[in-house]
Amino acid sequence: MAAARKPPSLDARVQARITDCVTTGGRMAGVDEVGRGPLAGPVVAAAVILDPTNPIDGLADSKLLTEDDRIRLDTEIRARALSYSVQLSSVDEIDDINILHASLLAMKRSVESLDVAPDLVLVDGNRCPSLNAPSCAVIKGDQLVACISAASIIAKVARDRMMVDLHQRHPGYGFDRHKGYPTPQHRAALQSLGVLPEHRRSYAPVRDALAAMTADHVQQTEVNLGTEPV
Repeated sequence: MAAARKPPSLDARVQARITDCVTTGGRMAGVDEVGRGPLAGPVVAAAVILDPTNPIDGLADSKLLTEDDRIRLDTEIRARALSYSVQLSSVDEIDDINILHASLLAMKRSVESLDVAPDLVLVDGNRCPSLNAPSCAVIKGDQLVACISAASIIAKVARDRMMVDLHQRHPGYGFDRHKGYPTPQHRAALQSLGVLPEHRRSYAPVRDALAAMTADHVQQTEVNLGTEPV
């Protein structure tokens, strides 16, 4: 029988920095991103500074919440946080500098766009963007630190809305359901409907669909010209 997984916990050094910030009355910004895996759309990051005098119940990793709960909490976070910011890196930036660096760039933009300067920035994951404020990477931070949970929620809700808007413009791809992730439906739509400007050309399934489209175009051109396919 497999041993039960231990729940995630804060590293002692991270806990010490959080405790020091709280006891000195400092402001902590939580940062998270959403959208590294999809084949289409931007990567979106959020930064949130919560108000310790106005706590919000139910904050958790956005992936563990229902859509209704995320939407409800998104409204509460925007109304009650001391400061928040949602920023993105575009598809072109993802293709130009890769998804890791585009994610870090979106996170950097979200922190720099806060209208309240943080004394400590807590970033979900194992890597921090280059910032002018002290920062700390927190593994599983979206499950452990309330301000990171809040950032994960508003980033997720914002990106989902962008993908629903994309669905309105291109309903055949199903963006309202899969949000750009490489589901069988999305992969089939890529093959049958083609690649959109919103697709990430640095991702293998999109490259493969583009190659297939190019091959089909060349073959059709040869047929039209009455030549034999190569």
